[in-house]
Amino acid sequence: MAAPEIHDAQTPDTRTPDTRTGRPTRRAGSRKAVVTRSTRPTLRLERQCWNAGDQLVCGIDEVGRGAWAGPVTVAAVIPAPEHLSGIRDSKMLSPDQRDIAAARVRGWARAYAIGHASHEECDELGMTAALRTAGLRALAQLAAQGLDPDRVILDGNHDYLGLGARVTTVIKGDATSLAVAAASCVAKVARDTLMAAEAEHFPAYGFESNRGYPAPVHKAALNAYGPTTIHRRSWVFMDGLVWGGLAPAPGRLF
Repeated sequence: MAAPEIHDAQTPDTRTPDTRTGRPTRRAGSRKAVVTRSTRPTLRLERQCWNAGDQLVCGIDEVGRGAWAGPVTVAAVIPAPEHLSGIRDSKMLSPDQRDIAAARVRGWARAYAIGHASHEECDELGMTAALRTAGLRALAQLAAQGLDPDRVILDGNHDYLGLGARVTTVIKGDATSLAVAAASCVAKVARDTLMAAEAEHFPAYGFESNRGYPAPVHKAALNAYGPTTIHRRSWVFMDGLVWGGLAPAPGRLF
């Protein structure tokens, strides 16, 4: 099977990130990347890095970029040298399967760490900088354990961490790199847990199921009650709300 398309961080990206969403915006005339997606993530790329002399290899993935409420979360996983079966991109797994996968990753990984950037930071910094903040917090936790990765495998084609030559970006990395897929599961379960806790404070919004993403129940609650204290108020969805200009109410329901 063909290897995934890999972009070194020092190679100029043909797209620039939108500061409000963090998603790259394609420039006119740029070519669309062709990606071969593996059915199962493996340690193939990690082994290439190890063989090239990178002793500590780390996979990083994020969750919450497209949410309207709550934090953006980044997980960093330093994989063990042995393959771990049954791990997939978190989006391919059911909630129960993700819980099991994340628990297995935590027992298998040499180390892992989770960083968050709050909804306030998403508003104040913009999504690209918020992702960088969360990712660097995760890496700082690894550094506190004496683990400073020589190589970071980052899902996507934009180095939002800003670490230059240490970063290898991989389009659909969570489908091809086991370390990145493992990070996606750890990040998703961590953020889902936070949003389930927030659902108790804001029961009308359905955060326990939609996790702050724009689901129908969430949109209906926004139209009826306005944004909560954990909504990202600079996001485009606020433009269509009659509540958009109101300051957030203090505190939570409970």
